[in-house]
Amino acid sequence: MDRESLCRKIGYQFARPQLLQKALTHRSHSAAHYERLEFLGDSVLNCAIAKYLYDQHPDLPEGDLSRLRSNLVNQQTLFTLAQGLNLGDLLQLGEGERKSAGFRRPSILADAMEALFGAILMDSGFAAAEQVVLRLYVPFIAQMDVQSLGKDAKTQLQEYLQARKLALPKYAVVATQGEAHAQLFVVECDIAEMKITTRGEGSSRRIAEQAAAEAAFNLLNQTKP
Repeated sequence: MDRESLCRKIGYQFARPQLLQKALTHRSHSAAHYERLEFLGDSVLNCAIAKYLYDQHPDLPEGDLSRLRSNLVNQQTLFTLAQGLNLGDLLQLGEGERKSAGFRRPSILADAMEALFGAILMDSGFAAAEQVVLRLYVPFIAQMDVQSLGKDAKTQLQEYLQARKLALPKYAVVATQGEAHAQLFVVECDIAEMKITTRGEGSSRRIAEQAAAEAAFNLLNQTKP
């Protein structure tokens, strides 16, 4: 995939293409990397999603809105969106990151997504950045159960099993990859009574456990009568 294809997918053309280049450049590649744009993009994303939830759910109290937002702007969701855009194919990485498959690492892809939003902010302003955020997020939100958005995957899985009087899942780290400062954890979620085992990856054990729990929960929902 080339950058023009990415621009078509997000519905935005850069007036200053160098901003897009910077948003796709990891610090391992050069000094002109995406981290400052990521800082901006994080704020754009939080504000855009907060406003959208505020408008769409006028009856929800502040606490519920905050939980919904935090579930939507987390690393896992950004990683999922980045995968949908094939963003990893366009990242500029240093040799070490390329060899350790940095283009697939959730933390790098999530950061690059935020940098992309920041680049659009710098190129055209908040309204344009907000429009791209919503273009990507609204279809994603539409596929989700809003009532469960405030709960993380481990909590949802636990409640599902408890409601059926089944034993809780067991989590175990089965592999770690990468250098100490940028490790990728692989965690296994085992539901023995249902003979279900899933795996998840993340930049921390907690994130990997959540990914494994989400995979198990989705599998259970697909197989239930």
